[in-house]
Amino acid sequence: MSAPVRLGLLGLGTVGQGVLRVLARNAELIEQRAGRPIRVVHASARDLDKQRDCDLTGVRLSADPLDVARDPEVDIVVELIGGTSVARQCVEAALEAGKPVVTANKALVAERGNELFAVARKSNGVVAYEAAVAGGIPIIKAVREGLAANRIHEVAGIINGTCNYILTEMRARGVEFEPVLAEAQAAGYAEADPSFDVDGVDAAHKLAILASIAFGMPLAFGEMLIEGIRGVRGQDIELAEEFGYRIKHLGLAKRGENGVELRAHPTLVAADHMLAKIDGVTNSVLLKGDAVGSTGFYGPGAGAEATASAVIADVIDVVRGNAQTVPGLAFAESGLNPLPVVPRTEIRSAWYLRMQVADEPGVLRSITSILADSQISIEAILQKEPRHGEDATVALITSVTREGDFDEALEHMLSLPFVRAGVSRFRVEH
Repeated sequence: MSAPVRLGLLGLGTVGQGVLRVLARNAELIEQRAGRPIRVVHASARDLDKQRDCDLTGVRLSADPLDVARDPEVDIVVELIGGTSVARQCVEAALEAGKPVVTANKALVAERGNELFAVARKSNGVVAYEAAVAGGIPIIKAVREGLAANRIHEVAGIINGTCNYILTEMRARGVEFEPVLAEAQAAGYAEADPSFDVDGVDAAHKLAILASIAFGMPLAFGEMLIEGIRGVRGQDIELAEEFGYRIKHLGLAKRGENGVELRAHPTLVAADHMLAKIDGVTNSVLLKGDAVGSTGFYGPGAGAEATASAVIADVIDVVRGNAQTVPGLAFAESGLNPLPVVPRTEIRSAWYLRMQVADEPGVLRSITSILADSQISIEAILQKEPRHGEDATVALITSVTREGDFDEALEHMLSLPFVRAGVSRFRVEH
């Protein structure tokens, strides 16, 4: 029998324990696919005495993840500790020691990937990261390998389960953001500090990776447009429904003549569109290629064993030798092109706008005149009459327009004496 492949596991959190469970449960199957047994021999954890939902028999534990990364008895390092500081040190140490690295760390890849892939090239090493995007959906392999013949024009997806869960519950139950966020935290769908998720950073990390391998550009996380869902109100969800849309938090990457749009933000999507029907913590990614046309992927975006599935698939690829032959960012180093990122003001999209206004004559005429002067057409408009002396609500959807022009028109509208504070504005994608 072939000698087992020895894994060093950095982190025994939810995903780390999932990796151990799946490796144990499917040991025979994984050996048949990889050609060799795969076993965890060394793992790091902050609390060495904590009880865990996995079998640690035969696994040496260390408090310092660098001890695992540098262990000469470890063949492949699996990084699951998260963050970009200690994780980067460990990955670089493993690569410099000649060890392939598998990671589920989307922040590390998105923010430090250009440097890490340079280290990997220098040391003839490997950084595999399927689990960093969309959990159990094999989207990295699909884009990097399955669609390698295509010029990809667009990537769009629901790639943060926390945001999708919150927006789904708000729509289904008519509840506002704050109580649903608290429920998501209690259910384990949101972290105690949910900022990375609800402020759009997690989705932006994943989109930066997808855009890089789709378009053949270096990772450009620092140039992305990022907006979260804290500003979405129940009234916006109800009005979007009346217009025939649903609000989803999307990652969008589009390649055009002037460069690449990179943006993660709340978006109105037509109610009959596939992405509008993706509910709960599920993820979905759609792509448009010149040869394949439109294609889509759907599945769990997080979870211990769904993510472990992607981690172990990468380990198997490394053992087979596949990972060593595929460029880290899908393109040979000489083929990577630093495409310009389109500035926010030059992005073109339709807009949803909701504002509270005084109940007095001439309000609609003033608003529509400002938009007309900016060459912005109105596709649909709703006016909700005030109750008990309250302000009226005006909601509208514009035609596709340059964002800078919409900003100027909105600034003019906000200067009108009858427009109140608390305006909502979200992009609309068809």
